[in-house]
Amino acid sequence: MTSWRDRLNKFSGKTRFVVCRIFIHLGGQEATPILGVLNRVATEAIESDGDMEVLGEGLVTVCQNLLQMSTYWQSAGNEGEVFWDEGEAGDYVNEIFTDSAQRYLSEPSLSEPLTEEDSLTVPITRNIVVMLGVAFEGESPDLETNLANMEALEYGLKALINLHYQERLRAIQIHFSPAQLGEELTNDQLLANFPELLPL
Repeated sequence: MTSWRDRLNKFSGKTRFVVCRIFIHLGGQEATPILGVLNRVATEAIESDGDMEVLGEGLVTVCQNLLQMSTYWQSAGNEGEVFWDEGEAGDYVNEIFTDSAQRYLSEPSLSEPLTEEDSLTVPITRNIVVMLGVAFEGESPDLETNLANMEALEYGLKALINLHYQERLRAIQIHFSPAQLGEELTNDQLLANFPELLPL
């Protein structure tokens, strides 16, 4: 349902911006391969110097992998705001970027990749949280709703993929905790650092 302000702004020709963030918690040792995908996408994003096409393809890769791993989804949460001013939308993008980056172990250390020998001895985390932040133009009902159930989350991830191919994304952020293999996100840390999560 659109508010009177939405209708008024639509009538006056203003552009509608949505900024949203999705949290997805995967559980179990079988979910750890997604850390490899996330680190690869992060490396490509850094090497591309923030190229939106590369960021968008990375987002699609992450969403597709998350959809394939839905059996490991444990909990989820989402938040967002609608803006009619591009500057205000940009400020909120920066706000959620800073917040996501400060979450427990969510900054990947890409300087020292693990060797094969390391990967045999490192502890394997049982919890992974992926944080997807985007800004886009227009509307997306599948993202502008509560995503804390399996079906809604599935539709939300597919909507992110579609937004990339429709060229409507204006900002993309991908954070994850722990940031690499060998780091651990305990149940207590999960509760303390990700209060938005609701069981699926």
